[in-house]
Amino acid sequence: MNHGWIGVDLDGTLAVYDGWRGPLHIGPPVPAMVQRVKQWVIQDIKVRIMTARVSPSSLALNDITLGEVTELIDRWCLEYIGRTLPVTCEKDMEMVMLWDDRCTPVEKNTGRVLLAL
Repeated sequence: MNHGWIGVDLDGTLAVYDGWRGPLHIGPPVPAMVQRVKQWVIQDIKVRIMTARVSPSSLALNDITLGEVTELIDRWCLEYIGRTLPVTCEKDMEMVMLWDDRCTPVEKNTGRVLLAL
């Protein structure tokens, strides 16, 4: 995959999430997902951390700056992935896939759910 990027949710997908503990807490890594992201990086696949933590409403609600949140995520990524990754809360036309614990996969152009809940 040379074009586009893969979005990976932080809380509950890449990092263990067992309830909100505030904006300065990120849980320990989810080993299988961290390994997957490391493999993508080795394969030169673009990966971005996708998290609501950096949305304007979340920053305001938690009285924290974008810089503080991204610095925390960067440190977590360096420790567990070995490098920083771009951080966003927005999809764009170049995103080719999203890995997220809260998503329900839907078959393209049909609305048919691919995974029963």
